[in-house]
Amino acid sequence: MALTRAQVDRFEAAMPRLEAIAYRLLGSASDAEDAVQDTFLRWQAADVDRIEVPEAWLTKVLTNLCLNQLTSARARRETYVGQWLPEPLLAGDPMLGPADTAEQRESVSYAVLALMERLSPNERAVYVLREAFDHPHRKIAEILGISESASQQILHRAKKHIADGTARTEIDEAAARRIVEEFLAAATSGRTEPLVELLTADAVAIGDGGGKVPARAKAFSGALAVARFMRGLFKPGKAQRAIVGGPAEIHVATANGGPAVVVVVDGRVFGVMCLEIDAEGIAAFRSQANPDKLVRATRQWAATDHGEPLFRAF
Repeated sequence: MALTRAQVDRFEAAMPRLEAIAYRLLGSASDAEDAVQDTFLRWQAADVDRIEVPEAWLTKVLTNLCLNQLTSARARRETYVGQWLPEPLLAGDPMLGPADTAEQRESVSYAVLALMERLSPNERAVYVLREAFDHPHRKIAEILGISESASQQILHRAKKHIADGTARTEIDEAAARRIVEEFLAAATSGRTEPLVELLTADAVAIGDGGGKVPARAKAFSGALAVARFMRGLFKPGKAQRAIVGGPAEIHVATANGGPAVVVVVDGRVFGVMCLEIDAEGIAAFRSQANPDKLVRATRQWAATDHGEPLFRAF
């Protein structure tokens, strides 16, 4: 059935929110775009005039499409090469969605997106819909086909899993930039001690190369091990130049609302390193270098004014 212009406009008005929901549910911008496109196809095939609350209908369809995709994604990730990490989004990307409350900001932080991989599909859906989009449990129950009390119990479990895995501290943009600059100065000093002082005792470093860029399958753990890894990572040499493929620009940026290091080669985002900060220092580095997961970041980078790099390397 052909849609009227008004019906198409109705869907397009809902798209930013749908994309933001799908991204939080899937951890992948490209998969989120596909889920929203599939939702449109179902909107196009439906008897739209009989849908009383289009936004609720679209949310339900999208959420269930994402739940199906999450179930199949778990099987695919069993054969994924190395560590799987979410796709990072740079500041200003509309897919980041609402960021008015602490809960909304936390739900899209890179640390929490990584932690949500521990959740079941239903736990992830309830957490996202309630914490990020303030859906009442009654509506969530209708979307997922469960009882309202079950939705409340699922949220409790999901929040506990998230809380057990992170102690994220909200910091302003100026403080985040200062921390990243201090880290980069220490990482390029050629010395381990300055780096150790910036890290928590149980700091970790994880990378996702997707089998296309070299990345250690197992995380580095402990301040000394992470500091030695970072010192080597930022030490100029033939190995780094061979991996990167050209002169690299190192920028301080914001990704998923938190401090990040962005490596750019010939205008393409080669890597995004997201830093997790707590009261004691830098607790985690999560680095995305899989080129398939940096396509949108490269588009966003090209569309924004990011200033001069902090330094050029390799």
